[in-house]
Amino acid sequence: MTGIGGVEMGAQAARARALAVLRVRSRALAVALLPAAVAVILLVGGSTGHLAGAAWDVLRWVVSVLALLVLLAAAGVALVVARSRPAVTPTVTVAEESAPDLYRMVRDLADRLDVPAPSAIALTPDCDSWLEDRTHPAHGPPPAERHDDDPAGLSGPAHRRSPAAAPVLVIGSPFLWWMRVGELRAVLAPVVAGTGPSAHPDIAAARRFIRGLDAAVAVASAGRRDPLSRVACAGLGWASRLLLRGCRDHATEMERGVAAAAAERAQAVDYGLRIVAQEQVGLAYAGWDRLLTRVALPAWRMGRWPSRLDVGVVAALTELSRRDRLAEGFASRLGERPACDLLEEPGVMDEAVSLLAARLFHGGPAETGPDWSPVGWDEYPEEVVDRTWRTDAARLHRVLDTLGVRRAAGSVAPGTDGPTLARVLDHLTTPDNAVTVPPVTGVGTGTETEAAGEARTEASAGGGTPHPHVPYADDEAPHAPYADDEALHVPHADDEAPRVPHADDEAPHAPYADHADHAAYDEGDEDDEDDLAGTTARGAALAAGLSAQLAREEARARPDAAGATSPTPQPGAGAGAGPDAALWDDRVLPLLPLQPPRTGREILTAHITAMVCCAAMDTAGAAPGLDWLDGPSLLFDGARTADLAPSVLSLVETGDPGPLRAWMTDLGIRPEKPVRLV
Repeated sequence: MTGIGGVEMGAQAARARALAVLRVRSRALAVALLPAAVAVILLVGGSTGHLAGAAWDVLRWVVSVLALLVLLAAAGVALVVARSRPAVTPTVTVAEESAPDLYRMVRDLADRLDVPAPSAIALTPDCDSWLEDRTHPAHGPPPAERHDDDPAGLSGPAHRRSPAAAPVLVIGSPFLWWMRVGELRAVLAPVVAGTGPSAHPDIAAARRFIRGLDAAVAVASAGRRDPLSRVACAGLGWASRLLLRGCRDHATEMERGVAAAAAERAQAVDYGLRIVAQEQVGLAYAGWDRLLTRVALPAWRMGRWPSRLDVGVVAALTELSRRDRLAEGFASRLGERPACDLLEEPGVMDEAVSLLAARLFHGGPAETGPDWSPVGWDEYPEEVVDRTWRTDAARLHRVLDTLGVRRAAGSVAPGTDGPTLARVLDHLTTPDNAVTVPPVTGVGTGTETEAAGEARTEASAGGGTPHPHVPYADDEAPHAPYADDEALHVPHADDEAPRVPHADDEAPHAPYADHADHAAYDEGDEDDEDDLAGTTARGAALAAGLSAQLAREEARARPDAAGATSPTPQPGAGAGAGPDAALWDDRVLPLLPLQPPRTGREILTAHITAMVCCAAMDTAGAAPGLDWLDGPSLLFDGARTADLAPSVLSLVETGDPGPLRAWMTDLGIRPEKPVRLV
């Protein structure tokens, strides 16, 4: 395949840039050998009598020692670069026996393009496709067990992969389920065409060198405690970054040349269909992102992972086609053969990719269990939506109990002490003499901040709850210092890093005071202050209490998820049945968080909405539902309700329950009736 570079301009440019990268490597080797060359000259000169004298003897010793140190350092860097494990995208490998039609299509495509076929195919929970080099020995499968009657290990193929092996074709799983077979072939044509330039020895060597440098930088960035390791890693990191800076521009242009050559070669295959298929790529990306953030994320937070995400993206895009006039033409495609038919067992692959997506985007465990189980789309409304709303409603009432808010309001019948929506509305309703939380303009100094600090100190000394204020006596006082205290000093619900306790927060606050370092804690507090600025004092206090409660619950659940590691693949296990756990490091999860931590306002709004939905289900006959584009939804007579969000925001931001009460009256929801919680 070396003739490719002389035919395509892109391949020629890529090869030239690859040679430039290799020249950087050669220069680094020359610099490392230079002291040794000088030492050899001095030693030879001394042995022949040309460089004699005490001064030359001292210089010979100094240069020889320096050359030895430089050679040892260079050998160490070279060893780390050669043996470090390059980063690999988490994927689910598709074995050829589980997708013979897909492999046949890819090989036929490679034959039409006159390029080597990819060595394997893998799926990833992303809307993209690319070629990935996995020729490093660490990326190969584990060695097979040898038997006494098979000393040479002839029972299976050799596991040590050749450096000349073709790259792996990684395909975004949403493409397989949403695209038709012809569209997938057209989209993969430029990707498969990239195996031609990738097979060139110079380009392959340059890529291996750059990936080795990147892996060496990762090794140097790992935490080390002993001084000797820190010094060695500092030197390794400096040398690797220096070489990467020298290769950066050449590597970028090399990849551009490879892409240009692949695109030029792929123009002869399904070019017209590729233009239409590119529209489906953008549509699939929009539907996939919407499905993960609106539908999958609520389930993951409840300890359930949807086991058919790719089927869900098809449903979401079909719903989008029904709603959007611009997408009406896309629905007619559904009569053609979908690309997922190229798989022997699409459901098994979909489940494996769905579990991998949950680990990447949420950080869930690697295996199912009592607190982490799959859920089907038919079970989603009851198992996820209903449980989420009732769990949030129960948390809301627990925080109200902590704040000392009485359960029975004046409008409730005597003897009724169950959790009611009226309790929440009466508490958040702004009385005439209530105040709102002013926007924060500077560092917390002054009377209110001092009062908040004194309150926290009293709570720490007394070992009480994290809400150290006197319970409301009549739910009429504004309690501004209370709101300011909670808005400023209660941690976010979704802070992931471990916290360092405050100086005045002793043992009673350990469950939630250890969630982030002090700097992150203060930064998160400032963001929450800005988010709650302009809301009512009671709303800010309730939001702070909910944030603290969520932080404690996540802190209790985090060790279980953090301690779970990917299972080691067992010999003989079904190929392609699970993520490639041996290829990537999952010690820091989630690798790709979907959303930033929720603010206090968002947490309060979600909990009030959940309480309203519980009241609607228990008193007005509503039902939980699933909207493929918007996630959990409330259904009345099978139709989705609307206009709930503005009414809840009016209550949260201004303390005005009027719009929400009018909305509930129209639908027959009775806020004074108790609701069922989990």
